[in-house]
Amino acid sequence: MLHRELDTVLREYAKEFRSVLLVGPRQSGKTTLTNQTFPNKPYVSLENPDEKLLAESDARAFLNRFPNGAILDEIQRVPNLFSYLQEILDNTDRDGLFILTGSNNILLQENVSQTLAGRLGILDLYPLSYREIKANSKDYSLNELIFKGSYPEIYHKNRKPQMWYPSYIRTYVERDVRQIKNIENTSLFVKFLKICAGRIGQQVNLSTISNACGIDVKTVQSWLSVLEQSYVIKFVQPFYKNFSKRIVKSPKLYFIDTGLACSLLAIRNEEELALSHFYGALVENYVIIECMKNNANIHLDQAFYYWRDSNGVEIDLIIDQGDDFMPIEIKSAQTFSNDFTNNLIKLKNYANIQQGVVIYNGTMEFTTSDNIQVTNWKSFLA
Repeated sequence: MLHRELDTVLREYAKEFRSVLLVGPRQSGKTTLTNQTFPNKPYVSLENPDEKLLAESDARAFLNRFPNGAILDEIQRVPNLFSYLQEILDNTDRDGLFILTGSNNILLQENVSQTLAGRLGILDLYPLSYREIKANSKDYSLNELIFKGSYPEIYHKNRKPQMWYPSYIRTYVERDVRQIKNIENTSLFVKFLKICAGRIGQQVNLSTISNACGIDVKTVQSWLSVLEQSYVIKFVQPFYKNFSKRIVKSPKLYFIDTGLACSLLAIRNEEELALSHFYGALVENYVIIECMKNNANIHLDQAFYYWRDSNGVEIDLIIDQGDDFMPIEIKSAQTFSNDFTNNLIKLKNYANIQQGVVIYNGTMEFTTSDNIQVTNWKSFLA
């Protein structure tokens, strides 16, 4: 079994909260992790028709079967359970009683805020991080990792990405999307997905997406929200400090998993990936999401932004650590160029910044005279 870094934090949360909710994309490993971490708890999948029917028709009888708690998988399938769980949790002093999982953040947020606020801890489980893949498997190249993506089944069962992801997309659209929004034209939604994949690393322009897909702007906003809340895409907001410069306000769009993005972009193998004009954007996507995974897996309190001024000076990633922040440029090249540090130097001149990082695919690692660290992506993410 693949070891997950979040295991440690999950155990800690189960000692601090009466219930824990583990949220993440479909097939990210939530069921496996919860069963490994709490092997003595009964496990119930609410995607099982019989269990779902009982939970919907008689929630009290359903929960009375588990006086010592249980793992309730895909809890958003039966929203009325939340009210009954509230009563149970209010009348117990036992921590870690129920472990809940879900892949639909919209429905979960609505029910948690109404009934279980303050009663449970919430954790995000993303697909495998580079550190987890390296620890449990061989050390893959950057192109292999981008093309294969990060879903556990790809590695645990050695699935072929070009076959696995189309099936994943179909399941996601037919089950999760329809549960969130009653979207009848699924082929149009898949077209929308592909259009979004073609805009990785770009600022979100609702009108451009609207025109490309043939839907109105309000629908674009609604569908982007669906993708975000079901853990398909991630928005990176512009940095809030302007350094006396006018900055842009639109977020940039990234995919949680680059393997899924490659499938939507019809990239069929690593050779096509290397030659694709999306290659640079996919490398940027991969590194940024990996930083977010590492942050979530050890529960650091970091925030992630990008920075761009009105003159087009842009920094790919800024990690805000509260009392300090780290500006990072991400390059797909294997050979370092002095041009890689230009925007970091400009940003250093705008503000009192003493450091910066260039992440690239080369092997030479050093610190420049401007105190900018040049490092290989493996070193930075390991």
